[in-house]
Amino acid sequence: MRDSSRDPVPQPGEVINKPGHPFDGFVVVSVYTRAQAIADGVLIDATTGDLAEVSAQHFPGVHVAMTATVGELIRRAVEHPDHGNDWKGVWHNILHMSRFCPVQAVPGGRLFRVIITGTGRKRLHTLKAIVHPGDKGEPCFTVMLPEED
Repeated sequence: MRDSSRDPVPQPGEVINKPGHPFDGFVVVSVYTRAQAIADGVLIDATTGDLAEVSAQHFPGVHVAMTATVGELIRRAVEHPDHGNDWKGVWHNILHMSRFCPVQAVPGGRLFRVIITGTGRKRLHTLKAIVHPGDKGEPCFTVMLPEED
């Protein structure tokens, strides 16, 4: 039997047993973890590689990631020859604006706006930042497009 204090991710077939929780009594059908999403390329881990220092500067001790669509937005900005963007700089701007310029609260996070040049005709982008527990209950921060979950 799984020890939920050590491994909080429910497994398929388990029944949620949390009185007062909206899913109390429901059977878990499937689980897709943050680690699986990173391995599949759905999420980009921003706590490793070149972005780790920037992520730790803004959110020390928190696992930070972005969706692949946000990564694609940054890639387009960085590859545009007329704007001189780099990954660290654009990522710093995104994280900074996520902390200091919210425009609307959403469940678990907020919408915010950031200017990213070189992505096409549009410069002002609305993104969503959410804070949530990770696979083992650790704090996580994820940046995505507003329509993503």
